[in-house]
Amino acid sequence: MRVAVSFDHRGVKLRAGVLQTIANLGHDIVDLGVETLDPRVDYPDKARDIDEAILNGDAERGVLVCGSGVGASVAANKLPGIRAAICHDVYSAHQGVEHDDMNVLCLGSEVVGAALAADLIRAFLAAHFQPEERYVRRLQKIEALERGAMTNA
Repeated sequence: MRVAVSFDHRGVKLRAGVLQTIANLGHDIVDLGVETLDPRVDYPDKARDIDEAILNGDAERGVLVCGSGVGASVAANKLPGIRAAICHDVYSAHQGVEHDDMNVLCLGSEVVGAALAADLIRAFLAAHFQPEERYVRRLQKIEALERGAMTNA
């Protein structure tokens, strides 16, 4: 699997561990930066980079890291077809893929440490969407929301 990774200036605290974890799992890394605390880089710019990599087919999934993970998640979800979530527990990291077809894992470098980040990434990348009727129906409703046409059915 090709995994896009990106960090804002605060997210670089987890950079080495994120890259190592993905490499150890045998996945290809699409490194979208950044590598240093300075200069400051805004997380919406890095979210756009991740989103474009996925939407253009350069990566199947993404890992996006900012200070809290919140801003990264909010920004990444602005483009249709991107389903990003902040995860601080292993259950959410795999369940988000299995039930919601999550394709971007957002992490907060000030919230999770390197060991937990590695566990979250492993769970996220090992998970697969389960195309059960209820999950497909819910995903279709999400896609309708993206098009601005939600139904109650």
